Amino acid sequence: LGDYIMSSKPIRVASLGLGWWSDVLADGILKASDIEIATCYTRSLDKRQAFADKYKCTFAESYEDILSDPNIDAIINTTPNNIHLETTRQAAEAGKHVFLDKPIANSVGEGMKIAKICRDANVKLSIGFQRRRENHFRWVHEEIKAGRFGKIVQAEANISRDRLGQFEGNHWRYTAEGMPGGVMLQIGPHYVDVMEMLMGPIMEVSGMLSQLVLPGDNPDVAGLVMKHENGAISTLNAGYASAGENYVMNIYGKEASALYSLHTGMFHVKRGEKTPIKKEFEQNDTIMEQMQEFGDCIRSGDEPEVGGEWASRSLAVIRAGVKSARERRYVSIQEIMDSGE
Repeated sequence: LGDYIMSSKPIRVASLGLGWWSDVLADGILKASDIEIATCYTRSLDKRQAFADKYKCTFAESYEDILSDPNIDAIINTTPNNIHLETTRQAAEAGKHVFLDKPIANSVGEGMKIAKICRDANVKLSIGFQRRRENHFRWVHEEIKAGRFGKIVQAEANISRDRLGQFEGNHWRYTAEGMPGGVMLQIGPHYVDVMEMLMGPIMEVSGMLSQLVLPGDNPDVAGLVMKHENGAISTLNAGYASAGENYVMNIYGKEASALYSLHTGMFHVKRGEKTPIKKEFEQNDTIMEQMQEFGDCIRSGDEPEVGGEWASRSLAVIRAGVKSARERRYVSIQEIMDSGE
């Protein structure tokens, strides 16, 4: 790490697994400082040529070529969930740092293996949870830590998108093998992460799943009821089947509450007030901040805000919800952490 600290050269990354999200992360890298896209790889020659042209980088003929290149410092890994473990293991063994998009894996056991592999190899592992970085949630977090919300008692959240026709019919997101648990596994982790940041650890989950609109064998609508360590109850609904896109996060405390939705913004109400007051926040570039932090941690040796262990426990909440829905019972997070499922 000393070489990075002493040198002014940028951190050079390779993008692995090229799709729409790899471009979103690459756009973030372009806006960050001291980190750059050097090369890319995916199996499709057309896709890697198009990515290389768009981001003015080279493309590799194989993942092995990237791993053996001493000029590549890190991998931006947006491969399907079910190959996160193997692709990350290869990167860590080659001494490459890894940015891995959430969920960390399809199972908690694989997630914990990924965390251990990177720790043992002394490479940085950063997991893509950008929603927690949004300025309005940072503000709520600070208010709660300062005690101004009082005892946190409950919360409700919804994260919904229209994904009909957005992917090829055989896309891995449509299959139970590629994304077991369906929509809740793929986008639910964002708000599970925010809720645990704001309200503390989730201990127990009850879940329901349904498939209503999308092709394939995966649930496209899901709901969780969760109990936190402090006794607070929260709910999370996720959908790939609704018209349009919406995000909702309402946090209720004994002394104050925060009421957020994508289209109306953040409102704040204190105990005794009848009308919530709108809070204005500058929209921050959370993807750029995430990429900046990744590069900075490689340079400094600091740990990223969200690492493998936190991401694995967050995944356990989702897995508990899926198991609850299938077995029609409450499931504890500890049960999932112990089994690694």
